[in-house]
Amino acid sequence: MSATPPDKVPAPPGVILVADDEESIRWVLERACAKDGHTVHAVGSGREALAALRERAYDVALIDIRMPDLSGLEVLSRAREDHIDTLFIIMTAQNTMANAIEATKRGAYDYLTKPFDLDQVEVLVGRAMELRRLTRDLERLRGELEQRDELVVGKTSAMQEVYKVIGRAAPTEATVLIQGETGTGKELVAKTIHYHSERRGPFVALNCSAIPNELLESELFGYERGAFTGAVERRIGKFEAAAGGTLFLDEIADMSLALQVKLLRVLQEREFTRVGGRDALRADVRIIAASNQDLEAAVRAGRFREDLFFRLNVVRLTVPPLRERRGDIPHLIEFFVDKVNRDLGTAIVGVSEEVRELLMRHTWPGNVRELENALLRAAVLARGRTLVPEDFALAGQPRQTSTDVLPLEEAVRHRLAELLERDAGVPVGELHATLISAVERPLIEIVLERSGGNQVKAAEMLGINRNTLRKKISELGIEIRRPVSR
Repeated sequence: MSATPPDKVPAPPGVILVADDEESIRWVLERACAKDGHTVHAVGSGREALAALRERAYDVALIDIRMPDLSGLEVLSRAREDHIDTLFIIMTAQNTMANAIEATKRGAYDYLTKPFDLDQVEVLVGRAMELRRLTRDLERLRGELEQRDELVVGKTSAMQEVYKVIGRAAPTEATVLIQGETGTGKELVAKTIHYHSERRGPFVALNCSAIPNELLESELFGYERGAFTGAVERRIGKFEAAAGGTLFLDEIADMSLALQVKLLRVLQEREFTRVGGRDALRADVRIIAASNQDLEAAVRAGRFREDLFFRLNVVRLTVPPLRERRGDIPHLIEFFVDKVNRDLGTAIVGVSEEVRELLMRHTWPGNVRELENALLRAAVLARGRTLVPEDFALAGQPRQTSTDVLPLEEAVRHRLAELLERDAGVPVGELHATLISAVERPLIEIVLERSGGNQVKAAEMLGINRNTLRKKISELGIEIRRPVSR
């Protein structure tokens, strides 16, 4: 083949059908396509082509328009009647507008005029294969979307209002601001918006409160080699990773004012620069931001820039706390029980009526996430296939209010006693490590809850460095619950 043209599309390997009554044309096309890694099947008539299409799946079919029995257009029409989704490229020796129009009307991807240049064939087949790849990706995403749709569970009027806003905002490019308490499912709502949008790029999430502000800039924009001590190679940031898709900025109220200025510029100019870099890069992303704090109050307090708030607050969506949509609890119980069974291989059939009443009465300060964790713990410890109140003994019983927390020392002792009883079979020499590993997460969670989410205060209570606490929070995936401004 001749030199590769500059606009050639790199084609993923595929299965290609060539149909032409001229053996020399078949020979040339078969070898040209095989050279690019494709599997090629060549036939000499329209009937053979149709039989081949009905027998196996082809990505692309190069079909001559004039053959002794069935024409290429007839093969195309019958293939479409049989719901065969192969992409057709019609070949014709007659460079007429009528043939081009007729081929397009019958659903051809494109057409080639004989004599054709093999570079042109390469480019056209490459583009067709790329379209096949994108189509498959879209089908996969649709399948994933059907599963993800189930993740936002709720049938109450409060959730119906959320769905209405999602439906209106998703097809647009508008920036969305999601507000709601910790654990209400803000990220799931953001994912639902993304997967209902026209964007085909990835969904990338970043929790702004989980990363120190001095590192957050490089996490967002990436950095060049040598930009700072330890930057031994170039690294792309979240804006580049989310190209063509959606960037979800969770807990954006925790972003420093200096970094807010840079984010505002990106939203205005649609471009950014890596840390230590000079070249401006295009920011082809849709921004969805979220916060469990009242951003308007943060603006008034001078902790959040008013101009950035206006940029983010194009479409605002508030996810209601679970206590305001108790009617969804039975649906959530069913969903999470099914999820636990799939993830852990358990065979829980449901909850007893007593448990259902307890869960319905609980105020759920941790919202949907707290409900999920409660059911997960109960399923792991369950003695039978139906969850009963005794299976929730780890938490004593579902808490009626957030003030019913056991005193810190008592809660830790209670947890240690349970673990000693349950882990009596731990090998000699491993008991200390086993207990520390099991107690560390609930201990940090209790202290963070006691400190109202204040990491400085929590670190002081624990007697460890704040950076050590941050590292532990990140490693254990602990969600920080902060009081919600009212």
